[in-house]
This record gives sequence, structure tokens and C-alpha cells, in this order.
Amino acid sequence: MKVVVLAGGVGGARFLLGVKSALGLPATGPAPEGAEHSVTAIVNTGDDVWMHGLRVCPDLDTCMYTLGGGVATERGWGHAGETWTVSAELAAYGAEPTWFALGDKDIATHLVRTRMLRAGYPLSEVTAALCQRWQPGVRLLPMTDERVETHVVIDDPDNPDQHKAVHFQEWWARYKASLPAHSIVPVGSEEAAPAAGLLDAIAEADVVLLAPSNPVVSIGTVLAIPGTVEAIRSARAAVVGLSPIVGNKPVRGMADACLAAIGVESSAEAVGRHYGSRAHSDTGILDGWLIAEGESADVPGVEVRDIPLMMSDVPATAAMARTAIAMAGCRVD
Repeated sequence: MKVVVLAGGVGGARFLLGVKSALGLPATGPAPEGAEHSVTAIVNTGDDVWMHGLRVCPDLDTCMYTLGGGVATERGWGHAGETWTVSAELAAYGAEPTWFALGDKDIATHLVRTRMLRAGYPLSEVTAALCQRWQPGVRLLPMTDERVETHVVIDDPDNPDQHKAVHFQEWWARYKASLPAHSIVPVGSEEAAPAAGLLDAIAEADVVLLAPSNPVVSIGTVLAIPGTVEAIRSARAAVVGLSPIVGNKPVRGMADACLAAIGVESSAEAVGRHYGSRAHSDTGILDGWLIAEGESADVPGVEVRDIPLMMSDVPATAAMARTAIAMAGCRVD
């Protein structure tokens, strides 16, 4: 079975652990040679940013470290056993930005990536090369090989009567999404093309899953790349999404602030309607929608089912993934 998962960072990475486990693959580390099932993760790169001359890809790295067994589990991102000597020295020099810290081990990843990008390799090939070190057991594909960066329009803290656009990382990491977003724009997405191999992966998939990642700045940014929605809508596979909203609140992060920026209520029903039905909409992508146990949602044209939806550990997440795969009409023995 070929499974494609659209994913963001921490939530997407943890969901992928469950998908691997549900398919009988080791949650972390490489898949056994000749494995019957395979997973391709199409990962958001709108969070990517240049920092201190290095290209940082937070969501790709979080997926890579998590699936490779090297993530700092207490944070959900970055290396286990990380140190911060270089960031402390940069701060001592007054090198901005000081609100975005790079771990010493993490810097090695960014150095290799930056060197390869500047040598002319596309991001998809760079990512594959980095994965040789981590062996995540899934194929990690960036949503595009081209530069796309999500920007957020906010009130200027220094000039409250004016708006300004900041990189998503500044809004998220520096301001903790506390400044209301007037709009969120994946800059460069309209001119970008899907990464090499992405459209084929969707066309060949037996199941397409939307991880319970941020609907706006993770899944939404992936869908903003021209051709991606059309590929999903025309896929032979059923498309099943998992809600990141439980009890009208995001399970992790600040997705509610992002949803407010695009005028979508923070509820499982509203997010399901935002994605839309493949059968009842010219732009919708869902066939199935999984929401939290005990909740209800009316998403026209979409099968909705409530299940335990907290990724408390790998077995719980694997149960979620098995339900999603079964809802798509496939069976995992």
C-alpha cells in the first residue's frame, strides 16, 4: 500500500510515527528492505527562513529528526541533547535576530543544506541527501523546490496605526501569535511548482491523508502550490483528514489564531467545511473527516466519524491512522 500524508511540523511528525506503526513499520528508523507498505510525506516549507546565512526548514527537519529517532521529545522539535553555544555567541555579538535560536547540532543540518542549495541542488534532492543520515523510513518531500515563505500582516508594534508584514517565524516564535493577524500569505506560492515527484506520488497513492496539522500555515500552504489541489481531487485514492481541533481548541500550537485570520471558526466542523468535499465542491478535497470522540460535525458530502483523536503515544496515534486508512477503503493486516 502506498500512503501519502500532507503534514506540517510537530503534529505532522507525530502523526507519521503512528502511520508507520499502523502499517507494521518501525515507528522510528528505516523501513525493512522489501516492506509491503510505503509512506510519502508532503511537508510544508512555508515556515522556511534564512537565519544567519543558513537556510532553515523547520517542518522538514522536525519530521526528519522525529522519524529518525533523534528529536528532543520534550520540545517536539530540534535535536535531543542539544546545546546552544553558537546562538549564545551570536547574541553576544548582537547579531539579529536574537529571538530565533539555532541549536549547535541543528546548525550542522542547515550548513549542509545551505551548501547544497548554493551548489544548485533542488530542495527535494537536498532533503533526500539529509535523510541518508537520519533514515526516517518515509520519503520526505518538500511541497515545492522553490522558495515560498509565509508572511503575516499585523499591526506594527512600533506604529500601532500602521500594518506591516513579518515572516511567519517572527509572528510565531517572537510574538507567540499574540498580535492579531490581518492576513496570512504564502509569498511566492502562486509562481511555485510542486516538488519533483510530488504529483506522481499523489497519483499513485492508495490513500491520501491530511495530518492533524495547522489547516492554514501547514496543510493550507501545501495546498496553495498550484497543481496540488487538482492532483488530490483527481487522485484515485480516497482522501481522509484528521481534525487538529478538539473542543473548539487546537490540540497544539495556535491554529485558532491562524483560522481567525482567514475567517474560519475554530471548530472541527468549520475546518472540515474549509477543506471541502471532493464530491460536492469544485475545489474540495475531502472524502472523509475524523473528529474527536463525542463531537459532531456536518460537512456536506463528506463522511464524518468521531474517534479518540489525541496523539498521546504511538499506539494511540497508530489507532487513529488505522481508522483513517480503513475509512479510505484500504485494509492493514
